[in-house]
Amino acid sequence: MRGAGTIQDMPRVERPREKLMRYGPDKLADEELLAIILRTGARGRNVLDMAGDLLSRFGRAEIARAGFAELKGAPGLGPARACEIAAVFELGRRYLNGKKTGIYLKPRDIWEELRDIRDQKKEHFVVFFLDTRNQEIKRDIVSIGTLNYNLVHPREVFEPAVRNLAASVIVAHNHPSGCLEPSDEDLSLTKRLSQAGKLLGIELLDHVIVTKEGFMSFKQKGLL
Repeated sequence: MRGAGTIQDMPRVERPREKLMRYGPDKLADEELLAIILRTGARGRNVLDMAGDLLSRFGRAEIARAGFAELKGAPGLGPARACEIAAVFELGRRYLNGKKTGIYLKPRDIWEELRDIRDQKKEHFVVFFLDTRNQEIKRDIVSIGTLNYNLVHPREVFEPAVRNLAASVIVAHNHPSGCLEPSDEDLSLTKRLSQAGKLLGIELLDHVIVTKEGFMSFKQKGLL
């Protein structure tokens, strides 16, 4: 442990703010960047230790998606700091909107990305439009259905795919029931989407069902 106190209690050469001014933000570790936002430690912890604890608690990708309620429950944060962290990541998302950032290679990548629909009470059907390197061009919720049913037509998937010059797509939807078994409608839709994609030269890479607790990949199950 580095000991309690603020960044100002540290040797100048080790202070994240001074390192950023001298070398640029890209030279700092994640915990150093987060420490600049936090400014001070709490409850006997140095601010860098606190930043490291937060990154360990949430994970590098998850902390950027964590909401205010999740953040304020972390030890040492409280409402004010939770607001600041949530605001920083939201601002970053807005500036990066439209840029190709996400790379989706595994069903778990999709599950982790879809925190916002996992526990929704209605089915949400999402399409990830990808380039030739599986980088995200755009993500859209194309349909919101009922508790256990969602009507989606292939044109709702592939019309924007063509418009956004997508090389492939991954589709996903949540099951509010928590059951990961595909319905007959899920199987039929996946077959129709795959056929439509082949005609258009835009491959359907996978269909992923997500719940709060887990996910099911049509590709991994041999259903695609």
